[in-house]
Amino acid sequence: MFAALPSVEKLAQSLVSATTLPKGLVVGLIQKETTAWREKIKAGATPDKAEIEADITATVNAFAASRLRPVINATGVCIHTNLGRSPLGRRAADALNHIATGYSNLEFNLPEGTRGKRAGYLESALAIMLETEAATTVNNTAAALVLTMRHLIASGKKEVIVSRGELVEIGGGFRIPEVIETSGAILKEVGATNKTHLSDYANAITEDTALILKVHRSNFYIEGFTDEPTTEELSELARAHGIPLVEDLGSGALMNTDQLAPLDHEPTPQECLKKGIDLVLFSGDKLLGGPQAGIIAGRADLVAGIKKEPFFRAVRCDKLILTVLQECIDDYLAAHAGQLPDIPVLHALQTPPEKIQERIEMIIAQLSDLPAEISCVSSTASTGGGTMPKSAIPSFALRISPQKISVTKLAKRLRTGDKAVVGYTEEGALQLDLRTVMPHLDSDLTGAIQLALS
Repeated sequence: MFAALPSVEKLAQSLVSATTLPKGLVVGLIQKETTAWREKIKAGATPDKAEIEADITATVNAFAASRLRPVINATGVCIHTNLGRSPLGRRAADALNHIATGYSNLEFNLPEGTRGKRAGYLESALAIMLETEAATTVNNTAAALVLTMRHLIASGKKEVIVSRGELVEIGGGFRIPEVIETSGAILKEVGATNKTHLSDYANAITEDTALILKVHRSNFYIEGFTDEPTTEELSELARAHGIPLVEDLGSGALMNTDQLAPLDHEPTPQECLKKGIDLVLFSGDKLLGGPQAGIIAGRADLVAGIKKEPFFRAVRCDKLILTVLQECIDDYLAAHAGQLPDIPVLHALQTPPEKIQERIEMIIAQLSDLPAEISCVSSTASTGGGTMPKSAIPSFALRISPQKISVTKLAKRLRTGDKAVVGYTEEGALQLDLRTVMPHLDSDLTGAIQLALS
């Protein structure tokens, strides 16, 4: 009855060689699939051996493709959430290798030979970078928000005042109201979607108000008939009533974005704190260019209280995140005036379009005699990652119109090759925007295109 089922051992040897997956994993996948085929055969299916082997092979290959691996991002989206957001600089990557492969002074005071303070160096460096009293970090910005809310409502006051125009949805379908409610706080909405006045905040303050929360609209914008109070006005109101003013800034640009590229100015944590924000929360892996992390900075008493929360331990960063973020901040602090830190996403944003065009022309010169029309075309890149929704950065892309295969097949060949390449389709051709391809990967990109078209 089961004569059509393939030999697990023989098929496993073939797939281990083709995918480089561990044998135990391949055998387990094959056994799972053969069990499913047994049930199908019992139910009346009559497959032949080749059909079953082809199905199992496709399943294992698809599984192998899901394993984390390097990808050449040719989409023109600088902070691509699906492709791992911001790549790390060399300094951070080297430090990560050293710390990850040995022991470290994570919680050990080397001069004294006693237990040390976790993240002490990083927290001090962050505070200096942000020109504020204190700072700390947790594993993402949503955790930073929940933790901050939990601490500020601990006194018994539960209400958090937020403008209706700032109740945004963040990544993965999560929404600010849901994140706030998770902390145990009570959301108190004020104003309208397009207009919130200072009086709306003032009228909402009661003896149960724990804080006022501002949420930066980093992934969308509102234009037209709009109005909102300034940060300075909100700060004055909050201080008059003795309540904290907190801002979830989102993307965390530490440099002036309008000086990097033809972009709008993204508010920096430093600016917000100087305008009277008591605590600012922002991401480490977007415009900052570091690891996934949520940074909390501002008043020393509030940061100290947050770190004493029992929930802080549940969302604290491990040695790998702390190492990478520490080195990223050091990159910023080491950069001289007018010099960019060694942060790849910043260089991608700042690169002049003509430099990208030059690289594309050099690649085209190496792609002669291939069955495709290949040219250099103007394109528009973006910041991505839920940041700066109006960003439109002039760029150039390699345009490929294959002659012997479809554009869809070419795109798949590039995605599934030894050097995975992800681009985008536009007007019946595949385009590869080199603004997001690091220059040292140009030869890999050229080889991947040659192989996919040959």
